[in-house]
Amino acid sequence: MHTTYDELAGLMTRMTGDEKHDASATSTLDVIWVLYSTILRTDPSNPSDPRRDRFLVSKGHGPMAYYAVLASAGFLTEEQLDGFGRFDSPLGYHPDRTLVPGVEISSGSLGHGIGLATGTATTLALRGSDARVIVLVGDAELDEGSNAEAIQYAGRAGLGNLTVVVIDNRSAGLGWTGGIGARFAVEGWAAEDVDGRDHDALHRAFSRRFAVPNVVVAHTESKE
Repeated sequence: MHTTYDELAGLMTRMTGDEKHDASATSTLDVIWVLYSTILRTDPSNPSDPRRDRFLVSKGHGPMAYYAVLASAGFLTEEQLDGFGRFDSPLGYHPDRTLVPGVEISSGSLGHGIGLATGTATTLALRGSDARVIVLVGDAELDEGSNAEAIQYAGRAGLGNLTVVVIDNRSAGLGWTGGIGARFAVEGWAAEDVDGRDHDALHRAFSRRFAVPNVVVAHTESKE
């Protein structure tokens, strides 16, 4: 990484405008930082390396923290952050995989990430790749039917190369009886709850590999 965690705040302040979705963005900051600084096998000089781990951001609203970490990791320049949201900038209010190096999916329309990650993990497994697929979602997204179907399939297929990270800032209106982890566990997933601001706990959770897909529920402060 080119910068430290403490320097990320300065990178984020370079991005201005009414569409920053600060609360949504900052809820993801620690998870994304830990993944890029200690877990993901990626190379900014070769972002399309077929051996790379795939990190998919389904929670694409307010990608301010995501762009800041990508700049810290060398996928973007710090100067590019200054153009956030401008008509001539690659950094839109939703990340675009055709414009931003290192971005795996164009997202922002919620509810598609786990399905895309499941398809990607299935393909990599068929190819015999040891690459991981990690997808970041918000707790309210789990209400989407497409995610429910993907959770069911991935559990039954035993996709051990797939990890879902749920940012739980209590955005889901009805919540989940027994907790979000229980929702996945009933479909055959390994599940763990962690403090979404505790870097050591996040690192330990992401370092574990299972024979089945796993979900890490990262609890953060309520967006309210």
